[in-house]
Amino acid sequence: MKYSVTIDVPNLDEGLRFYRDALGLVELARPIATYVILKCGGSQIGLMEKSAGTKPAKGSNDTRRYERHWTPVHIDFHIEDFEGVVAKVLDGGAKCEQKFEGGPRPPIAFCSDPFGNGFCIVGAKAGTRFTAKLRRVGVMSGRKDYMSADPH
Repeated sequence: MKYSVTIDVPNLDEGLRFYRDALGLVELARPIATYVILKCGGSQIGLMEKSAGTKPAKGSNDTRRYERHWTPVHIDFHIEDFEGVVAKVLDGGAKCEQKFEGGPRPPIAFCSDPFGNGFCIVGAKAGTRFTAKLRRVGVMSGRKDYMSADPH
């Protein structure tokens, strides 16, 4: 099974300035004028242009909004250069809401993109039990071990 994640943005060019330029994702395709597919490691992230105030689904009472909002799903970007990537996303318009460094676990920054969507930057820290586990069994199996210390 393969998967991809699609993120709604109010303006495709603004979305690309953040996800392509600040995060360094590579543009793969534009199947239609309002949708772009970006490469993120071995997966893909789609950006879909949708106007603020539009309904996300037929019959929904909710509307799209691009100020900071809660969502039950967010993306964790696992990276090597923690400080460098955090600096780039902040320069690209993200906000860092919490940042944890030091101790036995990798550093993590809880952030939101310029469109109000939450995401995390998770750094690799050589020599930790978590990093060794990530390399041995893969990111998702290590996630539970890491999140047992999550402050949320």
